[in-house]
Amino acid sequence: MRAFLKSIPQLRRLRYRLMQLKHGTKSEADEVDILADLAATTAAPKTFVEFGFHPVKFNCAAFANEPEWRGLLIDGSAEQVEDAKVLLPTWIDIRNSFLSLDNLDFIRTKFERLGILSIDVDGNDYWFLEKLIGIGPSIISIEYNASFESASVTVPYDPTFVRHQKHPTGWYHGASLAALAKLCREHGYGLAAVSTYGANAFFTKSGNLDPAAAWKPNLERNAWSGTTSTQQWEAIKEMPLVAV
Repeated sequence: MRAFLKSIPQLRRLRYRLMQLKHGTKSEADEVDILADLAATTAAPKTFVEFGFHPVKFNCAAFANEPEWRGLLIDGSAEQVEDAKVLLPTWIDIRNSFLSLDNLDFIRTKFERLGILSIDVDGNDYWFLEKLIGIGPSIISIEYNASFESASVTVPYDPTFVRHQKHPTGWYHGASLAALAKLCREHGYGLAAVSTYGANAFFTKSGNLDPAAAWKPNLERNAWSGTTSTQQWEAIKEMPLVAV
């Protein structure tokens, strides 16, 4: 029944509106609150780019509804993009695009000064950040893969990367916190926060957390799979990985 209801746009969007009324602008855990605090303390420009998003629950959701903010949302799902265009304010630029390293230029030139860059694509996250970090966002929000534990690794770049096609568990994707922290450190960013559920990391120019100490397991993944991050690592450690 749930799948049937989701297949009807009007009913699906009604459900999303009810979610908005009940829960407000929330992300998966405490990402919205973390970003709000960082945006205030860093005096970040009121602009954001987020790709890989849900029409209601996404990291920059609170900013999207503020008229003084401008944002660009990108997702590879046409359905999610069309839903977002109905649900979100008209001043937010919402685009349907399956991103690769060859088509990121429109992101690089969208804003003269970027406040927040948020990346969650369950695949080429590391490689996209490497290509875009030169924009110089005030805040970087990026999903890390806790299943990689302390290894400084990322999946190899693949422009057609689809997480569950690569490995049936869905645990093989993205990059470890150690790998992302190293990349950010090379460009003058430090780790500023990690989300409660161990899914997203936040970097700023003033961040000074130790990634090894700040690392958290992905509590949601552990719960639904009935496994630990160590067990997840054992299942995927022989998959192709790039040490960084």
